[in-house]
Order: sequence, then structure tokens, then C-alpha cells
Amino acid sequence: MKQILINLPVRDLQRSLAFYKALGFTAQFSDETIVRLAWSESIAVMLITQEKFTTFATKPVADSKSAMAGYFTLYVSSIDELNAIMNKGLNAGGTEPNEMSDHGFMQQRTIEDFDGHTWNILFVDVSKLPTEQKG
Repeated sequence: MKQILINLPVRDLQRSLAFYKALGFTAQFSDETIVRLAWSESIAVMLITQEKFTTFATKPVADSKSAMAGYFTLYVSSIDELNAIMNKGLNAGGTEPNEMSDHGFMQQRTIEDFDGHTWNILFVDVSKLPTEQKG
């Protein structure tokens, strides 16, 4: 099976764990420096304390509060799920840096965690996808 594991340095492991669980991630295992959380069978996030992260990073760790270090997208199955996830994340302390984008067939909202890691929550209604116009 092919999987993706996104490793993120965090300042407060327990606070970040609560935030990601509120978004819908499921904790799989942890110790005092690392927590692995699953979004699905093939997508997971590893939250790592900044101190631990620096022990294997080959470059200085970016300050993702002041600069974009990555932009991650999670697809959901409905607009209701998108809004529910966002509301839970905002209630857990996340921030929404811009308003929802609605393109008719696609709605997206963006949330940032405490360390500034940016997540795009996206719903695409394939029944409303634009079709090519032949002329």
C-alpha cells in the first residue's frame, strides 16, 4: 500500500494533538515527542516537537507562523462535512485566514493550526464539474 506521511514540527505537542483530533484525525501512537495521526488509511500526519524535529532536519526549521512552509489539502465528501470540520477546528483554536471560496462545483475553506501549518479543506461536487465546450 502506498501512503503519505506529513511530518510537522510543533511547539506544543498536546495542544496540537487536541487540534488535529478536533479536525477528525485519529491518534495511532505517541510518545513524549511524537504523535502519529491518521486521516485515512493512506494519509497520516506526524506531529513532532520542534526540539526532536531539529535532530533529523537537514535545514533550519521554518517559522510557519510568519512564512508559508507548505499548503496541505484534505478532500471531504460534502459541504456539511467541510463546515463541521472547520467549526471543530476553529473551536479548538485554529484560525481561518480567509473567507470560504465557492466555485459552484467546489467549495474550500482554509484553517491554520497553532504553528501556522496551513490546511485547505476541499469539497468537490463531481456532478457539477464544468464540461468542455466544443465549438
